[in-house]
Amino acid sequence: MPASPSALLRPTLALLASWLLSTAALAQAVQGQGATFPAKVYDTWARAYEKAGGAAVAYKGTGSGDGIKQIGARKVDFGGTDSPLPAAELAKQKLVQIPMLVGGIVPVVNLPGAPAGLQLNGEVLAEIFMGRVKSWNDPRIAALNPGVGLPGLAIKRVVRAEKSGTSDGFSRYLAGSSASFKTEVGAGQAPAWPGEPLKAEGNDGMVQTLRATPGAIAYVSYDRVLRDKLAAVKLRNAAGKFVLPTEAGFRAAILESDMHRQGDDLATLLDRPGNETWPITLTSFVLVDAEPAASAKVALTLKYLYWCFMHGDDLTRGTGFAPLPVSVQSRLAARFTQVKPKDGVVPSYLVL
Repeated sequence: MPASPSALLRPTLALLASWLLSTAALAQAVQGQGATFPAKVYDTWARAYEKAGGAAVAYKGTGSGDGIKQIGARKVDFGGTDSPLPAAELAKQKLVQIPMLVGGIVPVVNLPGAPAGLQLNGEVLAEIFMGRVKSWNDPRIAALNPGVGLPGLAIKRVVRAEKSGTSDGFSRYLAGSSASFKTEVGAGQAPAWPGEPLKAEGNDGMVQTLRATPGAIAYVSYDRVLRDKLAAVKLRNAAGKFVLPTEAGFRAAILESDMHRQGDDLATLLDRPGNETWPITLTSFVLVDAEPAASAKVALTLKYLYWCFMHGDDLTRGTGFAPLPVSVQSRLAARFTQVKPKDGVVPSYLVL
């Protein structure tokens, strides 16, 4: 007896159902893009979230400038930035800005044969990145490293090629340390670096270029220093102490700021007081659509971000970053409620 039409259709319908399910699953994935500074941590968090039963989360580190651009065009579910947007810009673009974690920017060097722990201060570091200090045995560097044999290698600066929140934070620190840098270069996501420095894409590109270039100096996030065993510079902090970057140093910067005292997540963490404070500490943020068309997709994004906050201390410990202080975390619920989908449905994110 010939098979009935419905029987003949079953395999096709099964394949169609399978395809629809896989397509739906793909559509459910949360997509983020932007700052490379926290990118490795976001990847770690995403894997832990998926293991706990959450939706798939993918984050692509392309730089803070691109993160702002992509979420502004609504091409991703959230954008990452280390350069917080002012309230007027958030209102204009209809975005909600949420702080995620705190980390440090670290000058790193490739000096074959030189002792570890090269000491610099903000003013000399600014002179180096302006191209005015051209060799590693320059008297200004030697004065900060008495008794240390410094190589006569030419200094080769490595800077970010794209708009970067890391560049923004680093240049803001240099501008605060040097009036000349502030006037002649200025701070921003794409500073007008004098001369012809080497350029690299992202934190990982900076690491690769640094390693391939004897005499190079670059600036990267602290987690890259740990992962890639890079030679970090000791910086003189506001207390006059030469310190290496540590998670404790980032927490010390938080404690000496209005982020801790007043819960102000936009408060500067640069060059704060304290003996162990790391002077180039900054907060990293994500941006989400304040008025999404429907609650279903944004709920997945908010659920992931909220889960990260609920597990923040455990997830952040040992990553090279510091969690947000309680005074900031206690205000985050209000940020989530600023997201108001156009379908009028309140997105649920409190339960995984």
